[in-house]
Amino acid sequence: MAQAQVTIPYREADGPQGKQSAARMKFYIDVKRCIECGGCEVACKNENNVPPGISRIRVVTINEGEPGETNVAVPCMHCSKAPCVAVCPVDALFHRPDGIVQVNKETCIGCGYCLYACPFGAPQFPKGSAFGARGVMDKCTYCAGGAEVPFSDRERRLYGSNRIAEGKLPACASICATKALVAGDAEEVANVVRQRMAARGAGGGAWGWESAYGKGL
Repeated sequence: MAQAQVTIPYREADGPQGKQSAARMKFYIDVKRCIECGGCEVACKNENNVPPGISRIRVVTINEGEPGETNVAVPCMHCSKAPCVAVCPVDALFHRPDGIVQVNKETCIGCGYCLYACPFGAPQFPKGSAFGARGVMDKCTYCAGGAEVPFSDRERRLYGSNRIAEGKLPACASICATKALVAGDAEEVANVVRQRMAARGAGGGAWGWESAYGKGL
């Protein structure tokens, strides 16, 4: 297998030296804007080679038909201290320098530990097989391909598209009609969060923010 050359987004760092630092990619889920259109789900499936029975992003409705009904788009949040990475016994899950959590499908043994550890239910397995023979894990890749040579046929087949290496945002965020799903570098995403919270006159954070990223991350 050829050695993968990972393309990492960079930001200009502050300071007189003008050095560059690796971007920290994050998601922001704005439940006040999500209208459950399903565009993010369709875009993800069209953009990536998603296995049957797998949803790398899904829209969940909470308190359906009741006061306070809320729609939430749920991708992998690519947590700063990802529990899936911590529990993987074969190190198939790992952080890229830009914070994206990837899985090496050549290493994964399908044990399911990541499935139980993830607070967002991101890791999934092909359906229709017994627990011990269900195949390797699949999840949201942030449209950053996988542990293969970028833009290779093998990367596309195993993981889907590599929009990050093309300088693009994940397909789900790019297609979101109401901008309920925001993706990008941590500094830019945090600015969006602050602006929207200030405009609404409310404190508190975005859905999943503390669980995924913690304070100051």
